Amino acid sequence: MFSCNQSDKENKDYEEIVYNFTTRIPAGGNSWIKNSPEKTKALVFDTGIHNWTSTDDILQTYFATSQSGNLQIGLSVKVPEGLTDIQVLLDGNVRELKLSNATYKDIGVAEFEEVASGYHTLELKAKHKTGNYVADVQEILLGGRVASSEVTFIKESENFYFGRRGPSDHLNFTIPEDKELLYFYSEIEVPQGQDKIGSYFMADGFNYGYFGIQVNSEKERRVIFSVWSPYVTDDPSQIPEDQRIILLKKGEAVNAGEFGNEGSGGHSHLVYDWRTGSTYKFLLKGEPSVKGSSDYTAYFYAPELGEWQLIASFRRPQTSSYLKGFYSFLENFNPNTGNQERKAFYKNQWVYDTNGAWTEITEATFTVDATAKAGRRLDYGGGSEDYGFYLKNCGFFNSEVTPGTVFKRVPSYKEPSIDLNQFDEIINN
Repeated sequence: MFSCNQSDKENKDYEEIVYNFTTRIPAGGNSWIKNSPEKTKALVFDTGIHNWTSTDDILQTYFATSQSGNLQIGLSVKVPEGLTDIQVLLDGNVRELKLSNATYKDIGVAEFEEVASGYHTLELKAKHKTGNYVADVQEILLGGRVASSEVTFIKESENFYFGRRGPSDHLNFTIPEDKELLYFYSEIEVPQGQDKIGSYFMADGFNYGYFGIQVNSEKERRVIFSVWSPYVTDDPSQIPEDQRIILLKKGEAVNAGEFGNEGSGGHSHLVYDWRTGSTYKFLLKGEPSVKGSSDYTAYFYAPELGEWQLIASFRRPQTSSYLKGFYSFLENFNPNTGNQERKAFYKNQWVYDTNGAWTEITEATFTVDATAKAGRRLDYGGGSEDYGFYLKNCGFFNSEVTPGTVFKRVPSYKEPSIDLNQFDEIINN
């Protein structure tokens, strides 16, 4: 019998259950070790869960179902040596299983009744083992009424990397089209506990680049500003000389160079220990320059420092344009933390035109990336709260926001109090 505190209806002897598994979830693409990105990196591979030796490590696998009803759970699993007692929890409901098979085998665990639709967490805990190894887990098996409908998970190994990173979501701002826009101003506040490793809270995005803050590790955070080359490639060494991004100037302690893999161009970052619960300000300038080029410059304001500082100024060739295509986004770039929810508030957006007037931005369209569009991940969300917007993603929460939704925030009618002349002095000195 499986030991659990369920009703008699739910407590079925496993020998009485006829399993019919219709869905096989790759453990390697859909699992993490609970509360440990480091252990996740060491134990989770494209081929499944390997090197699992500690009974302290808890394996979590996530999937979403589109309807409610009965759900059968099984494992494609092996124990290389000895005997392992496994505790299996589906959304907190417990079953127990003894494993001793030395080769991979499909093993039925239990049938759960009245399972709700939405995201589910399946946990495997090793209660006891006689060998050095807990188990290798290849697949999570699903059957029953719930599994006969649409089940959301990352299916193909070629999609594991971006799927495990999780969905990115964006705010595409509604901007006046009849003006030449010289500056883009916005603010970001990351709530306490939402600064997960791998997060990129991007504040000021435009047609040719982006500007925001990142959590790179437990010990390092960055302010980052990048501009794409007009030459489309993921390899910066392939960019022709006349299409390379030119660094005009960078701020004190700012690192600058090239970037690749997601387009290529000029990159800059300041290692800075920004804080949760504080509001940081971002100011981006863009204007046509010499010989058909344009210059793009980023300034950052930290309240604890009390002054604006230059991040970098780049020249983009074969471009003659003021700022266009305004957006913000939230992404996770670390696949080992794609199971952790993150959220930020995006506030007080304004643009400044060549006639010297500020215009407040109060409307944004919610969009998502290819991972979300393909239906591999559904844990994305956003909205508006008073004077700002918010975005959140990852963590396998159930979202009620549809891509394409238009958000509107309350206008503050208080334009940024900034002496723009100071930036000419910064860039020219």
